[in-house]
Amino acid sequence: MKKVGLIVNPIAGMGGSVGLKGTDGDIYKQALKMGAIPVAPSRTRQFFSNLKDEKGFYFLVAPGKMGEDLIKAHKYKFEVVGEIGIETTSEDTIRIAKTMLKKEIELLIFCGGDGTARDIYDAIDMEKPVIAIPSGVKMFSSVFALNPRAAAKLLDAFLTENIETEEREVLDINEESFRQGRLDSKLYGFLKVPKIQNLIQSSKDSSIIGSSIEENKHEIALDVIEKMEDNTLYLLGPGTTVKSITDQLQLKKTLLGVDAIYNKEFIGADLNEKAILKLLKKYGEVKIVVTPIGGQGFIFGRGNKQFTPLVIKKVGKENIIIISTKEKIRNLEYLRVDTGDSEIDKSLKDLVKVITGYKEEMIKKVE
Repeated sequence: MKKVGLIVNPIAGMGGSVGLKGTDGDIYKQALKMGAIPVAPSRTRQFFSNLKDEKGFYFLVAPGKMGEDLIKAHKYKFEVVGEIGIETTSEDTIRIAKTMLKKEIELLIFCGGDGTARDIYDAIDMEKPVIAIPSGVKMFSSVFALNPRAAAKLLDAFLTENIETEEREVLDINEESFRQGRLDSKLYGFLKVPKIQNLIQSSKDSSIIGSSIEENKHEIALDVIEKMEDNTLYLLGPGTTVKSITDQLQLKKTLLGVDAIYNKEFIGADLNEKAILKLLKKYGEVKIVVTPIGGQGFIFGRGNKQFTPLVIKKVGKENIIIISTKEKIRNLEYLRVDTGDSEIDKSLKDLVKVITGYKEEMIKKVE
C-alpha cells in the first residue's frame, strides 16, 4: 500500500474573515480575540469526503489537531507521526514533514496557506510531490489545488494513474506589508505537484502598469460610477482595478481590503466580516464589486475572505458586479470561486457579465 503523509495547519486562514490578511506569527491570537474560527479543519473534512479510493493507501498523519483528530471520523488506515504541544508552530510542520520523509512517504498532503507551503519546502524541498489543500487567506503560490474537492481528485488520480509531476512556485508574501496595503512578494522555492490541468491554480500575476492599462481601468471606473444607484451600499473588494473607482470619486481605498461607499461617499475602510454584516443590517440595497485575481481567476476565496459565504448569501449573486481589464480577462479561461461553502460555490457557477470598459462587457464562465 502507498504511504501518504498529511499535515494540517490548524490556524491557517483564520485571519481572513476578520480582515487580518494572514496568521503568520502570533497574529492568529488576535484573530481569535476578534471571533475568528478555524478554517483548516472544515477544508480537510471536505477533502476527505470527496476521496474515492479507500484501499490503495494509508496515511501517516500529524498528531492531534494537525491531522489525527480529523482523520478519526473516517475509515482510512493511518499512523500518527511525531508529537506536538498545545500551541502548534511552523517548526512542528517542518519537523513532522521531515520525519514523514524518512518514513518513505510517496506523497505529502498539507492543508494551509502560503506560509505552510514555505514550511513544507523547507522540510522536503522537491524530494516528494505534494498536494496542497487551500486554507490560507491569500494563497498566491501556484502549488495549491483549486479547492478541497480538486485536491481529492489529485490524490485519487495520483494513486490510480501514472501521473507526471511538475515544479510549481512557492511565494514568500510579506504579511506586514500586505496588511499595510502593499503586495511584497518574492520567489521562495519550488515544490513538485501532480501535473493535472484544471485542478491546480496558477500563481498570481503582478498588476500591470501602463498607459493603456490605466486608461482601461479609468473606462471601467466611469462605467461603474455611471451605473451606481442612489441609496445603495457598494462593498468594494481589493485590487487596483477596483481602486480606480474610488480614484475617480476622489475617495480613499484600502488597496488590499474591503471598503464601503454609499451615495458616492466613503463610509467604511478595511472592513471584516463582522463590520460588513453590521452594514448589511443598516442598508437595504447592497452590491459587491470584485475583480478576479490575475493569472488565477478567483473572484472569491483568495485575498478577499472578508466576503464570507454568509455575506455573499445575504447580498445575493444578482448583486455582484465583476470588473476586469481586458488584458487580465483575456488570459483567464475561467473565473473561479472557493468560498469554503460548496453550496455557495455551486450557486455562483454560471455565465456572468464582466465589465471590461466603458459600456463594454463580456460573458465569462465561473467554474
